[in-house]
Amino acid sequence: MATMTLRDIAKALDLSVSTVSKALRDSYEIGETTKSRVAAYAQANHYLPNRMAKSLKEGKSGSIGVVICSIDNSFVSRMLDGIDGACTAAGYDIIIMQSKESLAQEKSCLKQLEARGVEGILISPSAETVHFGHLTALKDTGMPIVLFDRISEQFESYQVGIDNYQGAFQATQHLIANGYRRIALLNLGPDIHFASERSAGYLSALKHNHIPYRGDLIRLCHPSGRETLNDSVRTHIRALVGLAEPPEALFAATDQLSTQCLSALRQLGFRIPQEMALIGFSNTELADMLTPSLSTVYQPAFEIGRLAAEKLIKQISGKNVSPDYETVKLPVRLDLRESSRPKAQAAV
Repeated sequence: MATMTLRDIAKALDLSVSTVSKALRDSYEIGETTKSRVAAYAQANHYLPNRMAKSLKEGKSGSIGVVICSIDNSFVSRMLDGIDGACTAAGYDIIIMQSKESLAQEKSCLKQLEARGVEGILISPSAETVHFGHLTALKDTGMPIVLFDRISEQFESYQVGIDNYQGAFQATQHLIANGYRRIALLNLGPDIHFASERSAGYLSALKHNHIPYRGDLIRLCHPSGRETLNDSVRTHIRALVGLAEPPEALFAATDQLSTQCLSALRQLGFRIPQEMALIGFSNTELADMLTPSLSTVYQPAFEIGRLAAEKLIKQISGKNVSPDYETVKLPVRLDLRESSRPKAQAAV
């Protein structure tokens, strides 16, 4: 079947091609009745605009770049669902690229997206991204940029994430309320903004409950790839359980760390929660089906992605004109399961 054109619509509705074109672009020059007629006919007959021709004529690509750390976890996938829904509704395609937690790869992704003429960029910075000069330089060229998930005070832009401090505070407070006192923290490196906020929430909960600080219970991973992260988790857990006074509970501060801690503890022969309680940030849909089921800090991943995309689209269209950038921190919730049940019950 031949592709329908503007000329075909114009002929069918006895209108000029120019009128049809303006109606589909929602031009103020065309009345609402005519716009409705044209839109209804175009939709009923599956009219698809020529994106390439439109891009050449208007100097717009109709695409948005998305840079993520890695696509292979459920939390990121849900954020991408939210981004895709908002972008599709607004008529934008998305181009997804992965930094693999590498700053060099992140810079390469941004250069490629800029070269492809994207109209804006959504980015969740890599674990190696401590300084944001490359993003500032890109933003200074006029490129709209929105940070999502991994937000930072070091970069001025619209940002959408969660309250990392409160999420970590609540998780640690939950373990304390369930009778655990020696609580270890497994986190990413100290220079990563969201990781430092989660460390602060953990430390604040200890202080709030008059539990002495123990530096030997805080372990930091420096990921540069899946195998390296796996090895790092196992090394840190072996060190923790080998302490003279080992932890009774473990708080894992990221999605990947949470599931890998569960795996490592089981491989080392530890019963959870009888010998080590566990809670972590995670959005895995398998949390209920793991053995034991995993207590988690749930992050509204879909909403993070959707809202970040909407912020960027408004910025591209000129609707976000405030000189003050907004940072949105969505609330988290605790999903409590078997892995962190009260100490008295765990001992049974």
